[in-house]
Amino acid sequence: QVQLVESGGGLVQAGGSLRLSCAASERSFSRSTMGWFRQAPGKERDFVGAISWTGGTHYADSVKGRFTISRDNAKNTVYLQMNTLKPEDTAVYYCAAGFYDLMRRTFDYWGQGTQVTVSS
Repeated sequence: QVQLVESGGGLVQAGGSLRLSCAASERSFSRSTMGWFRQAPGKERDFVGAISWTGGTHYADSVKGRFTISRDNAKNTVYLQMNTLKPEDTAVYYCAAGFYDLMRRTFDYWGQGTQVTVSS
């Protein structure tokens, strides 16, 4: 069974940084589009960004210039580097994988989520 496992969440002060990781259980995901979403309490799940298997990236406007997605295909792992964090970035962050163009923001597989809390 396909698994995506996120790690790296936690509590950080505003202005700080965190790096999330997402490890995929199957090597086939080295050819997938990987994405990050987030869901704040009482809100819908929002797109954060995505990376194609060749390294192309696409970000939501709210995180452009602050967040960076990268991947290590040899390790089946994708990363979300979050800098200059704001309290409004507080959410559960989800990793996702799919085999669609990254601009479609469409994914078939999801991780369990990791909590990120930014204090003011």
